[in-house]
Amino acid sequence: MQTNYDVIVIGGGASGMMASIYANRNGYTTLVIDHNEKLGKKLYITGKGKCNLTNNSSIENHLLNTVTNSKFMYSALNAFSPQDTMEFFEENGLKLRTERGNRVFPNSDKSSDVIKTLERAMQRHGVTVSLNNEILDVDKKNDIFYIKCDTGITYTANSLIIATGGVSYAGTGATDFGYKLAKKFGHKVIVPKSALCPIVVKEDVSELNGLALRNISLAFIDDKKTFSEQGDMLFTFNSLTGPIALTLSSKINKLNLQNKKLYLDLKPALTEEKLDNKLQREFVEYAKKDYKNYLSTLLPASFIDFFMDKTKIKNKKISEMTKNDRQIIINTLKKFDFSIKSLDNINVSIVTSGGVDVKEINAKTCESKLVPNLYFVGEVLDVDALTGGYNLQIAWSTGYLAGNSLKG
Repeated sequence: MQTNYDVIVIGGGASGMMASIYANRNGYTTLVIDHNEKLGKKLYITGKGKCNLTNNSSIENHLLNTVTNSKFMYSALNAFSPQDTMEFFEENGLKLRTERGNRVFPNSDKSSDVIKTLERAMQRHGVTVSLNNEILDVDKKNDIFYIKCDTGITYTANSLIIATGGVSYAGTGATDFGYKLAKKFGHKVIVPKSALCPIVVKEDVSELNGLALRNISLAFIDDKKTFSEQGDMLFTFNSLTGPIALTLSSKINKLNLQNKKLYLDLKPALTEEKLDNKLQREFVEYAKKDYKNYLSTLLPASFIDFFMDKTKIKNKKISEMTKNDRQIIINTLKKFDFSIKSLDNINVSIVTSGGVDVKEINAKTCESKLVPNLYFVGEVLDVDALTGGYNLQIAWSTGYLAGNSLKG
């Protein structure tokens, strides 16, 4: 059994597989070690099993959608662009299509086909894979890395690529092992936080569980800045989720959320003045209607009782509504507030924000500035982006960069 390799990749996810392919293509004997029973376990559930594998847009757009340390990604994205990613998969036999928002999916809508494509490329280039393999210890002596496994085997390599991912989705085998290795080699690790996750609120929203709101605006107002997203949102039994809430969570996860609120604008297309004019007209037109029945023209049926409780206006005829009542309705439609309890648990976040401090990583190679021939790629790094294929592109680009930058 071979135990000596030019390169060992710890982690068989998106970035690890890509790194191993390019390491082997460049003539380096390569071993991928993963403690899971199969490669790409988190990749399998990406995009609800469809795998939004990149975004068919410019590098500049990818940088704009990278929330944390976007500048670090400049070299990696230029070395291996979204278009390079698409070309790689298509050349390896995977047919792709681009959907709304430039999101790229396999034609089959099966993430398993993305994984199979990577596995075939790994096999073709001669990458060795060791699964169900727990690493007990990693050390470096005399420029050689020693990887001791629970099988009793110790592997050695001239270069080591750490592609262990973040800590979100523990069910896919995610652990903090990569962070522990980084610290062992002297690296600083930025405390992991939830990103692209539901925002838990203090109010009892259980009666709204499953309700989707379309074309609304959600805002967070900090002391110095307002963060706002417009689109669709969904309630769970205790939180706000859906596209705009997930996006907002990534933009505010490093801020102090204590005693802070979220604000829903249920009619973002209308200014307060236009909304007031609309209500004045309709209060005449629907004068004989009850307040509750009138609200059905403005809101989804399952949101009406919750809205009425918020306004504290008792049900009565529209003809009996006062100017003050009308103003309360307008204010509530435009600024329906929720008190933030917390971001949801990191186990349910789509990605991890935080990880190995990129100030200690060479952005042009993904090599450690502290330890020669040690590389960090993918979600283990303190880099994260919004939904739309941007996070997987980070994995492909950094994996490529490390695999293509090996020395010796």
